[in-house]
Amino acid sequence: MRKFTHKELANGGWSRLSLKEQMGNIGSEVSRAASWRAKDKKLYDGAVERALELFDLTLEDKRWRGRLLEIARAREVFCDAISGGAEYKSSLEDLEKYFLQFAYAVRLGA
Repeated sequence: MRKFTHKELANGGWSRLSLKEQMGNIGSEVSRAASWRAKDKKLYDGAVERALELFDLTLEDKRWRGRLLEIARAREVFCDAISGGAEYKSSLEDLEKYFLQFAYAVRLGA
């Protein structure tokens, strides 16, 4: 059985959030990873692990079947960024900008 860091979210809480909220929460972990990357490996690794877990919970959410390609691509680009950006020249800073739009949309109620 899979062990989750976000136990409450894995037990159904995640499926009560909108896609914008889910992506905004993933963005929070991406931002934490970017912040801790050069400062604290343990905190960086934790943020990366939590981000991947939230990506996976979002991919498992049946409401987003029509959006799986976009979500999976975002996860793929995140994995590229944490691996040095060799495939897509991606960076955590670029991904922060992408995910920040979801946080703004949630805050504005859009």
